[in-house]
Amino acid sequence: MGKSVYILGIESSCDDTSAAVLKDTRVLSNFIANQDVHKTYGGVVPELASRAHQQNILPVVDTAIKNAGITPDQISAIAFTRGPGLMGSLLVGTSFAKGMALSLNIPMVDVNHLQAHILANFIQSSETLKKVPEFPFLCLLVSGGHSQLVVVRDYLEMEIVGQTIDDAAGEAFDKCAKIMDLPYPGGPLIDKLAKEGNPAAFKFSKPRIAGFDYSFSGLKTSFLYFLRDQLVNDPDFIEKNKADLCASLQKTIIDILMEKLIEAARKLKIKEIALAGGVSANSGLRDAVNSMAVSKKWKVYIPEFRFTTDNAAMIAITGYYKYLKGEFASQDISPVARI
Repeated sequence: MGKSVYILGIESSCDDTSAAVLKDTRVLSNFIANQDVHKTYGGVVPELASRAHQQNILPVVDTAIKNAGITPDQISAIAFTRGPGLMGSLLVGTSFAKGMALSLNIPMVDVNHLQAHILANFIQSSETLKKVPEFPFLCLLVSGGHSQLVVVRDYLEMEIVGQTIDDAAGEAFDKCAKIMDLPYPGGPLIDKLAKEGNPAAFKFSKPRIAGFDYSFSGLKTSFLYFLRDQLVNDPDFIEKNKADLCASLQKTIIDILMEKLIEAARKLKIKEIALAGGVSANSGLRDAVNSMAVSKKWKVYIPEFRFTTDNAAMIAITGYYKYLKGEFASQDISPVARI
């Protein structure tokens, strides 16, 4: 084994400011500052997000380095999220990475946020090594902004074989939660309430989309119209049926996701299956994938809960694999809102 590589990861694509330090593939620290300001508005306000990043980034990076028990001069490279994300938020992380890399005279690595979600499956968090996916594997990447089926042939070689043509699964969770007057973000709350409800209580429409692509806008509309009709007869309908509504909605979203995952795994003859992204923290989805693993003889990989939502450890692990290949970013690089 050669000399260890220490990567400082910086993630600022949306409303969480995060910094992490990895020693090769093992996480030494992963610190996240959340922004509660958005709860008042029922969604992320880009201008407020970028301002909060400016306030948070220095203490967050400082805490990550201290918690890792290293000094800045031990850092081999700085990995940062280049996109996709909110432009103002991405600019804060990119600018900070540039300044710090210059001052320490070390290389920078730009990271695709979605690629990083997938590579979170390779983060090691203790001395005892956990099992990681073998190539090629099929990854279901589900988050607030994205729903994709990705064939991963190598750490940095990925092919999107299916994706949403409109809303993402996480977006469907959050928007339907908003219709029910649940606080933002609604996804985790729906998951919690669903545990107390009957998933067969109500039926909502499932789209018929060719290939491995997804669609969630029809489900959202069907949910809205269903509630509108019920509220005419009973103004307390939502309150009385909240748990059943959450359970039925969650089951519908998971069914849509699983149907395509099963079809893709069968057609592509892949039995190594991974989950990634914020919605992979959903207990119903985890249960569905794990139970399918038994009947389909899949090997399933799901990141630890703390590595499913936006975090800098996933940026650092992607940076590590790019560092090994010498794929560095120049000082004139700009962030991109869409990739």
